Amino acid sequence: MTSELTAKRRRWVIDTRPLAVPAYRRMWVGNGVSFFGYQFTAVAVPVQMFALTNSSGWVGLLGVAALVPLLIFGLWGGAAADVVDRRLLLLASSTLAWLATLGLLAQALLHLDSAWLLLAITAVQSVGFAVSSPARQAIIPRVVPGEMVPAANTLSYTTTTVGGVLGPLAAGLIFGTFATGTGVTVAYAVDVLLFTISFWATWRLPSIPPLAGPDDEPRPTAGLRGIADGLRFLATKQVLLLSFAVDIVAMVFAMPRALFPEVAAERFGGGAAVGWLFSAIALGSVVGGLTSGWIGRIRRQGLALIVAVIGWGLAVALSGLAHDLWLMVLLLAVAGAADLVSAVYRQSILQTYAPDRLRGRLQGVFTVVVAGGPRLGDLRAGATADVAGPTVSWVGGGLLAAGLTVVLALAFPALYRYRPPPGDDGGTR
Repeated sequence: MTSELTAKRRRWVIDTRPLAVPAYRRMWVGNGVSFFGYQFTAVAVPVQMFALTNSSGWVGLLGVAALVPLLIFGLWGGAAADVVDRRLLLLASSTLAWLATLGLLAQALLHLDSAWLLLAITAVQSVGFAVSSPARQAIIPRVVPGEMVPAANTLSYTTTTVGGVLGPLAAGLIFGTFATGTGVTVAYAVDVLLFTISFWATWRLPSIPPLAGPDDEPRPTAGLRGIADGLRFLATKQVLLLSFAVDIVAMVFAMPRALFPEVAAERFGGGAAVGWLFSAIALGSVVGGLTSGWIGRIRRQGLALIVAVIGWGLAVALSGLAHDLWLMVLLLAVAGAADLVSAVYRQSILQTYAPDRLRGRLQGVFTVVVAGGPRLGDLRAGATADVAGPTVSWVGGGLLAAGLTVVLALAFPALYRYRPPPGDDGGTR
């Protein structure tokens, strides 16, 4: 009886086998702690911007400030990850992101109160993230066996979403306790301190130089030719293109993040409510991750991805109609659980489709799409709210995302027919 219960539990409880790999375990710990710290900044910057401008449109411009560096340096960082030691690249780019966070703390301490300065520092921070993200993701298939890649991705997403829950809630407590000016200063200081954990984790990684490709293949470069090689490979893989397309639709049209400061102030009186809104999506992702033992057993990964994106859009739309904080948080949490499933399958499809010599470049494209989409979503949500109001922006975006995903799935069936190849080795191609 006990063995049967254990077997059933393993089918549903999150798969922790990758934590037995020391390199992955250190990276997992460092990323989780540093992402928790980053959430203080992720809440503080839009709160400070809204306090300075009283406009969701300006909050949306933060997405533009982050998007432009992502478009440029995400692609370059991915190409560089196929050419240089990924550990050293991760260290250098993380240092730049830490310095930008230090700049946010400095401007708050000096009471510079400049919306333009916030945009500029956000752009610099985005450069560091754009370079580090493809390197970090391209490392995973090199340090865990191929059959553990979905489990490793699930663990990574779940841990960062735990930070995405606890960080905004803690930030909400800060803003509920202190005035806005003091609150943003405390939030930035916490992020600066916790960021150091990621340096320790990256420093302890082994050297991860690029693998040699076939003898008849040109040596990859970090320049335009290397980027073009990755894009040419991507252009021939309809499944990858469609997985990117549905994510862009989901994030651009259904991400309500830029509306959180305004809605928290108008519907719920501000204070700690903004922390609950910023943490709600991540809260659902945590629950989805902790009950994700089934994810690795699904063979129809493309269909599961499509269903998850449709569920995301519908849950977001319903949450925008809620006028009780608990109900809005609950519906956003449902959206977050769907987003966790979507994220794991998108990442796993990419990592099993791409040979190692191209993984960095394709992770660069992935970074541009995954991180750039929400920034465009911030711009869309904020601009639409300034014209039509936050409810129209929020609800209409969710419904549009769900509808467009259905259209894409029916028009291009390659994604919903996708199944992972059997016996993938994950790290030697």
